[in-house]
Amino acid sequence: MARADPLRDRDFSEFYAATNRQATAQVFAMVGNWHEAQEAVQEAYARALGKWDKVSTYDEPLAWIRTVAYRISVSRWRKARRLVFGGPEDGEGVPAPLENHVALVSALQQLPAAQREALVLHYLGDLPIAQIAAQLGVPEGTVKARLSRGRTAMASLIREDDSV
Repeated sequence: MARADPLRDRDFSEFYAATNRQATAQVFAMVGNWHEAQEAVQEAYARALGKWDKVSTYDEPLAWIRTVAYRISVSRWRKARRLVFGGPEDGEGVPAPLENHVALVSALQQLPAAQREALVLHYLGDLPIAQIAAQLGVPEGTVKARLSRGRTAMASLIREDDSV
């Protein structure tokens, strides 16, 4: 049986403590469901711990967490859809979101996935355009275009929401 490495465990614990809130908020902005974001992010961290020797060497381990969590969430959504899962969401114990957060998430959900991802990474994740481009595997110009189109669409969607 392999012995636990206390330095490795401490390194992961510090990474988790420093990044968990940010990762959860970013995944929430992408999927629009706080409970799902928490679950997916926790599962991503559990997977990261199992491969921490490798994940910790990445330039951006948080980007790995975010990507895995998003994919977990999408996979769960697809599975639920296939099973024709319906009904109201169980919101017990979850604090009610602020009205402006609801409007923001609602507007984000109406954007194409590529624009939503670029906006979340740039504005909520505080990532520079070059880093987003590298992470997504697209040219910087593509990221800039997605940000521009996303901002325009968000402004229109939020104005629409205010006029209702």
